[in-house]
Amino acid sequence: MTRILITGKNGQVGHELVRALAPLGELIALDREGMDLTDAHAIQTVLETHRPDIIVNPAAYTAVDKAESEPDVAQAVNAAAPEAMAHWAAKHGALLIHYSTDYIFNGRGESAWREEDAADPQSVYGQSKWLGEQAVRATAPRHWILRTSWVFGAHGANFLKTMLRLASERSELKVVADQVGAPTSAALIANTTARLIQRYLSDGERSPFGTYHLVASGETSWHGYAQYLIGQASKLGFPLTLAPDAVLGIPTEAYPLPAKRPANSRLDCAKLKADFSITLPAWQDGVDTVLAALWQQREAE
Repeated sequence: MTRILITGKNGQVGHELVRALAPLGELIALDREGMDLTDAHAIQTVLETHRPDIIVNPAAYTAVDKAESEPDVAQAVNAAAPEAMAHWAAKHGALLIHYSTDYIFNGRGESAWREEDAADPQSVYGQSKWLGEQAVRATAPRHWILRTSWVFGAHGANFLKTMLRLASERSELKVVADQVGAPTSAALIANTTARLIQRYLSDGERSPFGTYHLVASGETSWHGYAQYLIGQASKLGFPLTLAPDAVLGIPTEAYPLPAKRPANSRLDCAKLKADFSITLPAWQDGVDTVLAALWQQREAE
């Protein structure tokens, strides 16, 4: 049976990967105690112990602002760790699936970024993720790098759940309206990963390895995203203290943060659709599904 090792099992994407990949092989799902991503030697030791056929690495240092003051930790987890995994994968003929981000681009313009567009990260986090990508590409012949953005899910902390909480506490919210992207559910990322692994189990070395963009279809701003999810949550019956029109749009400058955010987080997924015949649903579908799951959890409690 195919042995699949998943890092970061308690994260948003890791949690969904455990569900989505369970039918495909024997899972070895690890948290930070099971694999210390700040220690390259420890990573090699864990891989030697479990000897997976496929390594799936959603674990990352994602504290974007904190990374500005902790560059060494961000570099260790986001660059050195995937490099260590890539070296082991190359030595043992394993497949490595690694996840990256729109933050590797400079966020300018209005066109959706393609895989071959030049990287120009504007933050410590973005730079660390770009270095991780480069290490995987240079080291592991069998790899998929999946770039995504604006990830959310029913499990873990994210923008959707924060907005839902604030919308039950306040009479007005101010949300950035000049950053554009596609909210992408962790479930969509995990389900698509399962499709790629199925292709690999079928085609082996003939699989189209490389870098792919993976986000839901459509686009919106953080402001539009917040208005939509609050409107849908209200329809479901969540006890909110504000309506969607009480969510006010503000410019990025009005909400300064240590790390620069991309204004343009659009990612072009044409390559993924062409090579794998995958249809990516509208971002609203993922939001609706997660809100329904959160409502069910609430009702069960």
